[in-house]
Amino acid sequence: MVSREGRIAYVNAVVITVSDSCARGLRVDRSGPAVVDRLRQAGFTVERSLIVPDDVAQISLAIRDQAEQARLVVTAGGTGIAARDVTPEATRAVCERTLDGFGEHMRREGLKHTPFAPMSRAVSGTLGSSLVVNVPGNPQAAIQSLEAVLHLIPHALALLSGDTEHADPNHASEKE
Repeated sequence: MVSREGRIAYVNAVVITVSDSCARGLRVDRSGPAVVDRLRQAGFTVERSLIVPDDVAQISLAIRDQAEQARLVVTAGGTGIAARDVTPEATRAVCERTLDGFGEHMRREGLKHTPFAPMSRAVSGTLGSSLVVNVPGNPQAAIQSLEAVLHLIPHALALLSGDTEHADPNHASEKE
């Protein structure tokens, strides 16, 4: 669970790597394990990671299934503009609400590392009380994108749990 101070006490997370070549065993997944390691360093409990091909139906099903078991679902891969990059479409198809600011912030921070960051179509959203976050498939870009929003995730999960009290004295509702 996430404390009011934004500390992660126990949050179950799942990482889904989206890659045709990894799903076929033609390439070793490096992004998924990198994301798992970073989430664990941040205090998340990563129960599992899995690999699915770049297919809207399979990605959507994996996100739905994993969101029933985990509060945080991070997808790695399929966020570019190639024909098979369909993770954002699958995410939008299953999420109830999108968090446009997450993707905007990841791209803005990504510009500090590469001029190609704006080509990422990564999105984030909510599914029940779970948060879904897309990051790119490149291991370095995946970690950089995750780092950009990692500090926001505890608060988002607290809100999704129904904790609408804001412990931050700088929060607008606290000043009223």
